[in-house]
Amino acid sequence: MKAIYVRTSVSDADGAAQLHQLRLAAKARGWSDVKEFIDLGQSGGKASRPALDELRAAVKRGEVTEVMATELSRLARDLRHLLLLLDELAAGACAVIVLREGIDLTTPTGKLMTAIFGALAEFERSLIRQRIAAGISKVKTTGQSRSGRPLGRPRREVDLARLAALRAQGLSWRDCAVSMKVPRRTLERALAAVAQNPPPKSTSGSTRKRAA
Repeated sequence: MKAIYVRTSVSDADGAAQLHQLRLAAKARGWSDVKEFIDLGQSGGKASRPALDELRAAVKRGEVTEVMATELSRLARDLRHLLLLLDELAAGACAVIVLREGIDLTTPTGKLMTAIFGALAEFERSLIRQRIAAGISKVKTTGQSRSGRPLGRPRREVDLARLAALRAQGLSWRDCAVSMKVPRRTLERALAAVAQNPPPKSTSGSTRKRAA
């Protein structure tokens, strides 16, 4: 099956001009069974769009063997997204035809371009893998995300004086947890931490809290 793809921005809501041009080009090529994939009001900077995702799925299933668009920017405005998309379509044995740029990947020259696009896409994927690996390495080394924030859940403050008072009243760990609205395990860990590392004596008389 052959396909045409239309993407419009908000300012070109109906895409009638693109659709008319593509239908004429499809007829001139002798295409009879043509599926239309149309994204209305969608940004070209988005890698995922409803109709484009549907087209990609159809290519993956082997249902679409050729797809035509009026210009490359209708497929993607971001070069990285464009390279990866063209490589994905080529991997699904789907040739791409772009009218304005005169690209026809069904020709011998087009097949050479497909190989070039594929090499560039693999290079981009390699860069992505390197960036991910570098990010993971930083996290393992510093314990922080790329934003500089510590990983894991924030530690909760436990009012140890109140906990001790409740325990002195004979309340169970479960009752203490309900009363203080803190998980039981958090309370137990906080008290255990204090037992292992008792805080220095204070002359201020202020209530001490410890993170658990």
